[in-house]
Amino acid sequence: MVHLERFFRLQRTVMADLTQQLSPKLTYHGVHHVRDVIAVCRQYIKRLSLAESDADLLLTSALIHDIGFTQTYQGHEERGVTIIRQLLPSFEYTETEIGVISGLIMATKVPQAPCTTLEEVLCDADLDYLGRPDFEPISESLFQELQNMDLLHDRKKWDEVQIKFLEAHTYHTAFAKKYRQPKKEQRVAEIKQRLLP
Repeated sequence: MVHLERFFRLQRTVMADLTQQLSPKLTYHGVHHVRDVIAVCRQYIKRLSLAESDADLLLTSALIHDIGFTQTYQGHEERGVTIIRQLLPSFEYTETEIGVISGLIMATKVPQAPCTTLEEVLCDADLDYLGRPDFEPISESLFQELQNMDLLHDRKKWDEVQIKFLEAHTYHTAFAKKYRQPKKEQRVAEIKQRLLP
């Protein structure tokens, strides 16, 4: 329980920071996305019966995996690691724990390349929506964000980007492979259908 108390203290601070510092242009990478990733990680913790120490590191990483967006859009993972190295010691996280959390954050960088079970879980939680029924509205919020950031404006181009991304992406956990991958493949087929002349 010691770990959880520490996590809740950190959560109060980080959620307040994210709420105040994230740009309103981030219609996808907002506080709602962080909450979603934490909720999915909680499901994995139950599903895999993770030890409390592992659960704590996973939840902490889910909470702060996008904190770099408070300062930069490109290369936000690296910036996030810099931020947490300054932030976490004041919440009694050890150097070893911070190392693990840094690895977890960097694992979510696309293309994802997780090396540990926890990294696989965080990567799958981060992109859980790709195989969920709420794919369309979430995908739309990402398109909106890319428009806001002046990175992409054309819907046909967006559909092409999505197909490329969805086909290149792989889930890592047994759960996501079984329950998210089929729906994700369905999305690819639907978007391809939309692109037909």
